Amino acid sequence: MPFLEVNETRLHYEDAGTGPTLLFLHGWGTSGRVWQSCLPDLVRDHRVVTLDWRGCGRSDHPADGNTIAGVTADLVQTIEALRIKPTVVGSSIGGLFATELALARPDLVERVVAVDSPGYWPSTGMLEKVHDLRKRLVDDRAGTLEDWVPNWFAPGTGRGLVDWTIRQLLDSGVYIDELFTECTTYEPRRRLKDLAVPITYLHGELDAEIPLEVPRSCAAATPGARVHVLAGCGHVPHQENPRAFTAALRTIAA
Repeated sequence: MPFLEVNETRLHYEDAGTGPTLLFLHGWGTSGRVWQSCLPDLVRDHRVVTLDWRGCGRSDHPADGNTIAGVTADLVQTIEALRIKPTVVGSSIGGLFATELALARPDLVERVVAVDSPGYWPSTGMLEKVHDLRKRLVDDRAGTLEDWVPNWFAPGTGRGLVDWTIRQLLDSGVYIDELFTECTTYEPRRRLKDLAVPITYLHGELDAEIPLEVPRSCAAATPGARVHVLAGCGHVPHQENPRAFTAALRTIAA
């Protein structure tokens, strides 16, 4: 399996196909495997890189560096090592990382696609929920995930997908919980006017975790930004309806 050594941490990635490059960043606690249903179509005419960011999946689970700045620094080194200038597609907190990367190093990014991403949290009514979640993860990690993860998906999603997601979360490192604390004060909208690369907010219509007001507000603060809503999908449309997600991504990244 391919690995990169970045910032004293070994990161697992997969790299397939040729053409314009897509770099996929998964959400909190899962792994690059969440994109697997989209890959067979995309690798026909794209170079597709999926990364397990630090603390998750098959990458190292270090106690340090589990911050927005730490993961962003890893992404800079990953892109430079692979010699790519990708469209960065980030799910949930992965979209936050993609946005921060583009703000810090626009020279490394072709465009950003933020998928059901938490653009800001303090003023959306989610702050108390996040504080409670952080505490419950310490007290009963497995039970908390059993209660929380089904809410990521639209009604009617098969239990197998929910259980597989929970399994990934339990296999990831506990130190990534630090990101929740940092996210409670994350507010990018004042800086989005300076974003120098195109961004599209691709969002599930039925997302119960991140309301549609979030991408719409972020898009309003960002010159040229677009919002694309995927009907019938929840927080992880690339898993719930990979055909619709891939078709939308092709339109955005054309």
